[in-house]
Amino acid sequence: MNEANDSFRDNSGAMVRPPLAWILAVAVGFLSDGVFPLPFLPPAMPAFWLGAIVFLAGLALLIWAATTFRGAGTHIQTVEPTTTIVEEGPYRYSRNPIYIGMFLGLIGLAIGFDSLWLFILLVPFYFVIRHGVVAREEAYLERKFGDVYRTYRTRVRRWL
Repeated sequence: MNEANDSFRDNSGAMVRPPLAWILAVAVGFLSDGVFPLPFLPPAMPAFWLGAIVFLAGLALLIWAATTFRGAGTHIQTVEPTTTIVEEGPYRYSRNPIYIGMFLGLIGLAIGFDSLWLFILLVPFYFVIRHGVVAREEAYLERKFGDVYRTYRTRVRRWL
């Protein structure tokens, strides 16, 4: 093995575990809402049910994406090595359906609980995921899979 391969860390080196970032955003949103509520929806809107639908759509996408990863025999956790580029299921449409599911979950909670705080926290959550996780994952996948990943990246958008 050459020196370059010896120093190759076989995981994305993500800055944070995405589920922990999501839980932190949700917790801060609910705590902020408890201290200083910021409702944003009209009172007549069926916010709870609309929020539940959006949340469940995000959860369904996340489960579909995770199941597709498992079916391909690769790891979901950012601290584990990726064994293959997954191009099936939701990965035909987006390179990051798990994170889109997390975004939808946060949006669903914001709507369901009529909390502008949860919407506001979507912004820092996005930047943490985009720059602290996705950017590192993309660099890792390009180093590890080279042209296979570059070809996939040109065919499938990062988000939608």
